[in-house]
Amino acid sequence: MNSESADEPGWDVSPEDEIAQVVESTGRQVRLWREAAGMRVVEFGRAIGYGEDLVRKVERGARIPRADFLDRADEVLNAGGHLRAFKEDMEKARYPKKVRELKMLEERAVELLLYSNHNIHGLLQTAEYARALLGTWRPAYSLDELERMVAARVARKSVFDRSPAPELSFVQEEVTLRRPVGGTMVLRRQLEHMLEVARLPFVELQVMPTAHANHPGTGGRIRVLKFGDGTAVGRTDDEFAGRPVSDPRHIRVLELRYGIIRAQALTPGESVAFIERALGET
Repeated sequence: MNSESADEPGWDVSPEDEIAQVVESTGRQVRLWREAAGMRVVEFGRAIGYGEDLVRKVERGARIPRADFLDRADEVLNAGGHLRAFKEDMEKARYPKKVRELKMLEERAVELLLYSNHNIHGLLQTAEYARALLGTWRPAYSLDELERMVAARVARKSVFDRSPAPELSFVQEEVTLRRPVGGTMVLRRQLEHMLEVARLPFVELQVMPTAHANHPGTGGRIRVLKFGDGTAVGRTDDEFAGRPVSDPRHIRVLELRYGIIRAQALTPGESVAFIERALGET
């Protein structure tokens, strides 16, 4: 029997999340198709390889069904693709609301300006680095919650596959390249991945050496996402209560800071050489 027959709190959906209505609608459709097929819950669960308790939770909208669940249900109930059609919505529902909203913004952006001073930026992280990093958080995630967070972070990397691609600018503080999150081998593979990303034609990756102390990034991370209609959204740790902002006056402040940081960091070519040296020293 599939492991999802066990209780998996990491795949629950918060009732306060607006996507809960979509999850409930999906569950209701599964129930209607099951009843139309004349199958009892136990019989249906056995046919698709899932436990009775989980099937009931899916049908009442308390559990987000996996793609595999919907594929099997569609086949067993002869739904003609009607249940499979919910897979995209359920894939989005799996991610925490904040991550889902950020991913939607990143998918719209034509230019992303991203400064990280404590950890390697999420869009640059390998899955194993992300897992190790998120594993340090306290209170600790459950294993299912941790995998959900890692999956959400990896899903955001689809921004690199867009066509036309957005322009991405990263500035990473040197310390983020030195901290052995997950151990030496995890860090090595992470640095190797960053070198691959840095060679993409639409990516500029720069390193801010620790010795360059006098720059306006000491207040924390900076993120500015610009859209095709001329609007933008930004965020920084130390101002605007840490909340996303879209007021042009606030965006100008963030662009000013980021521009100075970018100018004081190593050039992209120098940064690649810097990361290669860091890799050799790891």
